[in-house]
Amino acid sequence: MPVLVEAGWGGVVQMPWSITWSDITSRVDMVQGVTITRGAQDELSEPQPGGCTMTLDNQDGWLTPGNPNSGYAPWVRRNAPIRVSALHYPTRTGAAPYPLAGLCDEFDDQRMNATLWTSAGGATETAGGRLRLPAASGVTARYTSLRQWTLTGSQVTVKLVAPPTAGGSSSAYTSLSLVSATSGTRLRWYVNSVARDLRAVSDVGGSDGSAVILPYEPIEHAWLRIRETAGTVYWETSSDGWDWVTHRSLSTPAWVSADQIVVELAASRSGGTPDYAEWDYLGAVVRPRFYGTVNEWPVSWSGLASSVSISATDLFKRLNRLPALRTCLVEEVVSSLPLAYYPLTEPAGSTAAGDLSGTTAGPLTVAQVGSGGTLDLGTAAGPAAATDSLPLLTPVSATVGKLLTSDLGQGFQDASSRGWLQMECWFQTSTANRVIFGMSGAGGMSQQVWSLNGSGALQAESGWGGFLSVSTVASGNLADGAWHHFVYDEILQQVWVDGVLRASTPVTLATELRQLTVGGYKNTRLWSGSIGHLALYAVPYAAPIGAALATHYAAGMTAYSGETADVRIARLAKYAGVSSVTILGSTHDPVVGQGEAGSSVVARMREVETTESGRLYAERDYLGLAYQSRDLRYNPDSVDEVFTISYADLDTNGVELSDDDQKLVNSIVATRPGGATQKVAVADSVLAFGLYEQDMTLLKTTDNSVVDAAYWRISRYGNPAPELREVPVEAFTMPSYLDILDADISSYFTVYELPAQASAASMRVTVEGYSETLAENSHKIQFRTSASATDSVWVLGDPVYGVLDSTTRLAY
Repeated sequence: MPVLVEAGWGGVVQMPWSITWSDITSRVDMVQGVTITRGAQDELSEPQPGGCTMTLDNQDGWLTPGNPNSGYAPWVRRNAPIRVSALHYPTRTGAAPYPLAGLCDEFDDQRMNATLWTSAGGATETAGGRLRLPAASGVTARYTSLRQWTLTGSQVTVKLVAPPTAGGSSSAYTSLSLVSATSGTRLRWYVNSVARDLRAVSDVGGSDGSAVILPYEPIEHAWLRIRETAGTVYWETSSDGWDWVTHRSLSTPAWVSADQIVVELAASRSGGTPDYAEWDYLGAVVRPRFYGTVNEWPVSWSGLASSVSISATDLFKRLNRLPALRTCLVEEVVSSLPLAYYPLTEPAGSTAAGDLSGTTAGPLTVAQVGSGGTLDLGTAAGPAAATDSLPLLTPVSATVGKLLTSDLGQGFQDASSRGWLQMECWFQTSTANRVIFGMSGAGGMSQQVWSLNGSGALQAESGWGGFLSVSTVASGNLADGAWHHFVYDEILQQVWVDGVLRASTPVTLATELRQLTVGGYKNTRLWSGSIGHLALYAVPYAAPIGAALATHYAAGMTAYSGETADVRIARLAKYAGVSSVTILGSTHDPVVGQGEAGSSVVARMREVETTESGRLYAERDYLGLAYQSRDLRYNPDSVDEVFTISYADLDTNGVELSDDDQKLVNSIVATRPGGATQKVAVADSVLAFGLYEQDMTLLKTTDNSVVDAAYWRISRYGNPAPELREVPVEAFTMPSYLDILDADISSYFTVYELPAQASAASMRVTVEGYSETLAENSHKIQFRTSASATDSVWVLGDPVYGVLDSTTRLAY
C-alpha cells in the first residue's frame, strides 16, 4: 500500500517519545482511501485545523470501544494518537547492478519474491504483511538478496517491527547486513535482545573493535538506515522513518565502491524459548501527511461485516478546546510550575484565596489580629498589565488588623526539604518595617520571613527556633506606593527586584516549611497596602530558575510589550503546553502586550499572525506548531520551487483561472491599541472598481508600523491579478512524486504549458492548503493556491523585481 497508518494505543499525544506506534494499515479501506485536509482556503484566510478521515476494518472487533477482548483494549478511545504517512518505493530501471535504494519489498504478498531473495531457516512473509524470521536455537533464519546492488550514493532503509525476545537464551539477535564479496566484511545494524543493545558495525574479518553500541530503544530505533554519501557511510535511526539521527559515520570502505553487495536480514538464538523477529517496509521512502488524535470510533455494520469510519484532527483541536487564558502574569507563573501559587485575584467579597498550582497547598484564609482593620479581596488595582484586582490590607496598627494564613501541605514540606527553593511576590505599600510573607515549619522551629525594614529596603529573615539572621538587599526604598516584584533563588542566593539582579544575598532558607502567613508574621508588622501573585517553587536539581522568574516583572508591568512576534508565538504556545514551535523566516516585528484575560490561546496567536501577515499552522509530522514570517514568501524564484508541472500532467479536471473581487481592498482604516486611527487608500483602484474598505486592528507598537502594515495589504490587493486558486494533481503517477509530497504551506510550484486561452503560458503559485486522498495506486492532491507574485517586493536594479511601476512594492 502507498500509505502507513499507525495508532498510538495508550500513548499521550503531547509526549511523542512515550508512544509505541501500532501499524493498522492493513485495516484501511484503500478503495475509499485516506482523506486529509490541511491549511487555509487562501492567503487571507486563517489556516484551519487539519483533519483526516478513513474507514477501518473491524471484523475482529478490536476497534470497538470498550471491547475487553480487543488486542488494543482498553486504549480504543477518543483522542488516541494517530499518524499517517505516504510511502514511496523507488523503481528499478535498466540492468544490474542497481542502486541499493531500489531494493524494495513491502512483504505483503505472503510469498518470497524469487527475483530478489533466497531464504533459509523458515523465513516467511506473514498474512499481516511482514517478514518473519524465526529465532530458534542453533538455526539462523535469513532473507538474502541476490548480489546485484551497490551502496555508493545510495541507501537501505527498513523498519524493525520486533526483535526476538531474550527468552532465557544467552544470545538472541536480529540484524540488517550489507555483505561484501569478501567473507567476514560487511556493514551491519545488529540488535542483541539479551543485552538490549543496538550496534552499528563495520566488520572486517568478522569483527569490529570500534562498533558503536547503543541501548536499544524500540520507539527511537523503530527504523534503521545505512547510507553512503560523498565518501562517508552513515548508520542512522528514526522513530517514524522521516526524522533521522546519525549514530555512527566513517570513511567509505574501499570495498563499497568495488563490490556488488548482498543484503541480508537474519535472526537466531542459542537456547531459550523459540520466537521470531519481524521486519517491514524495506526501501520505503516516508513522507508524513498527518499527525493528530482520533475524535471518535463509530462502529457500523453492513450485514455481519463491521467497520469503523474515523475522523481525526491535528494539534489545533487540543488548542481550541483549552479554556480562555488568564492574564499574562498568571499564565507566566503557572507555566513555571510552582508548588504553591496564590494570585490573590479573587473578587470583592471573597473570604479566602486559592492556590493555582494544582498541588496540595491549602487556601489562604483571613485571620484577625486584635480587633479592627480590614482585608478586602478584589479591591486594589494590581500591576499595570495585570488587570485583575488584588487585596487591600488596611490594619489599625502594626499589631492590629488582618492577615492571611495557609497550610502549604505535606507535599510542599517534603519538597522544601529535598530541593532548592525559589520564590516570587508582588507588593505595594507606603509603610516601611512591615512583613510581606513568612513561612515556618512544625512548631515554628524553622522560619523564613520576607519584609521591608525601617528604611523600606527588602530583607530576608531566616533561622531556627528563636534565632533569625537578617540579610538586607540593596534595593533602595520600596515603600514608595508603587508596585514592586521580587524573586529569590536559593541555589545562587540571588535576589532580583523589579526584574533587576540587585546582588547575591547570603540567605540560608529553612527546611520543612509548611505554614504560610501573608501580610504579617507572628501577629505583628502587619502589612498596609496590597500583596499578590505569591509563588513558591522547589527545584530538585541544581538548575537555578530565578533569572527566568525575574522576567515576570515585565509580564506584570507591560505583558512583554515590545517583544518580537516570533517570541510572542512561542510564549503563547508555552501557555498551551506546546513546547515545540518551529520559526520560519527572519522578519519579526515588535508587538504590544496581550496582558488581559479572556481570549483563547488560538485567538491570541491569530492576532499576532494577522498583525504580521504571517502564517501559523500545525506540523504534519509531530505535535508542534510552525510560524512563518511574511518575508518567507518574498520574491520566489526557480530555486525556491518545490516542483514544476506541465498542465497536461495534472491529469485532472477543475483547473480554473480566477479574476474577481474576492480579495480586492483599496481603502484600509487601521489602528493599534492606544494608538492613532489612520487611513490608507489607493485612489486609482477606488476610481476603477469602487470603494472596497477594510478595518484593521493590529498589535503594533508604533503608528508608523500600522501604516506600513496597511500599505502592505493594500499594495498587494488594490488590483489583484488573475490567479490559479485550485490546482488538482494526480501525484502518484508523477516522476516528481516525492517533490510534490514535499509541498507544504507557503511552498511554491509552477504550472507551465497552460492552455492558449490562459493569460500567461506559466504561473507560479504559492500553496495555502490542500486536500488529498491516498488510495490504492492513487494519490490525488487538490492544492489551494495563490499567486506568488502577490508577495514580490522591490529589489533595486533587479531585472525582475526592480521594474519601475511594475514590481516596485516596498518590503514590509
